[in-house]
Amino acid sequence: MQPSPKLRYYDAGALKRSQGAQSAAYTEYLRTGKLERRDWGGTERRYLSYEEVSARTGKKLEKAGNVTHERINGFDRSIRFPKMIFHRTLSSMPHLGYCHITVSNTRFAQHDNVQWSFYMANFYSEIGEGERFFKAISPKFPRMYFAVATNPSEAEGRLEINRSVGDDGVLFRTHDPKVAMKNVLLLGARNEELRKIIHAS
Repeated sequence: MQPSPKLRYYDAGALKRSQGAQSAAYTEYLRTGKLERRDWGGTERRYLSYEEVSARTGKKLEKAGNVTHERINGFDRSIRFPKMIFHRTLSSMPHLGYCHITVSNTRFAQHDNVQWSFYMANFYSEIGEGERFFKAISPKFPRMYFAVATNPSEAEGRLEINRSVGDDGVLFRTHDPKVAMKNVLLLGARNEELRKIIHAS
């Protein structure tokens, strides 16, 4: 089986800026008849390393994660989630990644105290098993919000999915930010009155 070719990334912003500069020079020539000497090699694409792409993706993810955290904490004073923002990008496709936003505990009918984590991703997929956290990545939606029940892992500082809760550990998964916010708030609500307010909103 042939290995799939590695993706190549280039700085589209730099290319657009250089093309804009050339266009301005051409307009100036038509207006004045003078042609400035310029480095016309500026239109060549500057390819980015996977590390550069990953860093850019990470900044965007964490910015979106901060906005999402502010929104869920802005609903009601009685519901507050800790800010635990960190991101990961996919090693073979660093333009794709996910951001951890918060962690909390809730009670379910068969489970007294369930720890869970809320994430967002800049792609849509199934939640996988074991080491393969995501499977069947789809271009159908440009984002995904999801929460998973978690347990402390044997590896220090890591969490693993608690698959005895919910749908194989997944508490919800959606591409709709409003649905995601409602689900997170319901998980964080401490009493039935507050749940009724969230359901009605």
